[in-house]
Amino acid sequence: MLPAHRRRTRGWALALGIPFFAGLAILTLTPARVERSMPNLLDLVLGAAHRMGWAALDFTRLEIIANVLVFVPVGVLAFLFMPRMIWPLALLIGPAISVAIEVAQRVALPHRAATFSDIVANSVGATAGVVLALACTLLFAPRVAQHPSPTLEAS
Repeated sequence: MLPAHRRRTRGWALALGIPFFAGLAILTLTPARVERSMPNLLDLVLGAAHRMGWAALDFTRLEIIANVLVFVPVGVLAFLFMPRMIWPLALLIGPAISVAIEVAQRVALPHRAATFSDIVANSVGATAGVVLALACTLLFAPRVAQHPSPTLEAS
């Protein structure tokens, strides 16, 4: 059985993860007819950046940054739900999800560009999320005794 602090952490991760993954699915797997009716978030951010004087930021750079940042929570959530004994497998979850999204875009959404650079950027973000979660765990998680304390035997 998981310790109480891990159960609470997983509960919060689940409560935040479900809406996050729903949003990720909407962001990456939206059909063309729906996508045309929605404002392009990257265009809005890029326009605001240019108004603020960040002329060096172009659409390609912004898209790469967005792909990295969107997948950081994927890495964090993968780490939180992976059993501690096999946590390094969390490093494979982000790239696997990214490949699945790109394949779905290639097969079912011809208006979307399925690119290898998206897989790389997403994988970098997910890896950063795993590293962040691991660092936070090492720095802030309560220490649990490695060996149970000996029980007193009745005389």
